[in-house]
Amino acid sequence: MGRYWRHSLVDRATVVADTSAAGGFRSGFASLVGRPNTGKSTLTNALVGQKIAIESSKPQTTRHAVRGIVHRPDAQLVLIDTPGLHKPRTLLGERLNDVVRTTWSEVDVVGVCLPSNERIGPGDRYLVGELAALPKRPSLVAIATKSDLAKPERMAEHLLSIAELETSLDINWADIIPVSVPQRFQLDVLIDTLVDLLPDGPPLYPGGEITDEPEETLVGELIREAALEGVQDELPHSIMVTVDEMGLREGRPANKPLLDIYASMIVERDSQKGIMIGHRGSRLREIGAAARHQIEALLGTPVYLDLRVKVLKEWQRDPKHLNRLGF
Repeated sequence: MGRYWRHSLVDRATVVADTSAAGGFRSGFASLVGRPNTGKSTLTNALVGQKIAIESSKPQTTRHAVRGIVHRPDAQLVLIDTPGLHKPRTLLGERLNDVVRTTWSEVDVVGVCLPSNERIGPGDRYLVGELAALPKRPSLVAIATKSDLAKPERMAEHLLSIAELETSLDINWADIIPVSVPQRFQLDVLIDTLVDLLPDGPPLYPGGEITDEPEETLVGELIREAALEGVQDELPHSIMVTVDEMGLREGRPANKPLLDIYASMIVERDSQKGIMIGHRGSRLREIGAAARHQIEALLGTPVYLDLRVKVLKEWQRDPKHLNRLGF
């Protein structure tokens, strides 16, 4: 099993740039931002061509900057899907907002996701206003996501509202592009637009890399995605997954590998632990089966998944817990 690279933006640029010549090639970073649940992760996966970011209808699903790489003969586009900017209620929320703002300062382009089936609201205006206030503002592209959910009259109204943000917030859209992931509508146009706004430069990653996420991180996120389905109220925000151990089982024939994964779902209260386990373990088995299917599809290897549930009280508010969990 391969290992993905993991460096800072500057480190990654240096690693490959030293061995490649630009020759009219474009390369750089584009961040997809928006309020929670605006389709950022779904769009990232569609543009990369493979699932690297988990998708859920639950707000604040994304908890770190997920990087996906789009390779073209003339360019390399590194897409960064960030958590949704939101009003934080916990220390975790504050740190997720910090991730968003740090990413803005490091990218060449920001694509602002504004769902076509919803009106421009205070959250959208706040986000764009924060971008407008950056000392060094990246190029801005407005992405009208979920265009398949808007009728023509609604879409026209939505695009006009997006355009009006230029005057009210003193910004300049490099482009405004409606897209639909299910219909693959204008995804190629969006990639062309983002690439055109990148600087000239050599590839930042070796060919074939689609993400710099470690395999353990991808596995943990797929387990969390499965755990999010069907849960209500505050529980989605309280779920965290750690991969405690992962490796190919020794003594197996080369043509019959088995990947052993031991992982823990972390919640904040004993009552939440009971919900995740379910009656006689039914819920835990459902999560394990769904996650195992996704992990095997991603890694191409049969998986044995040992999944436990642990309680770590108020982990979202405790700096020591957050530091240990990587936030």
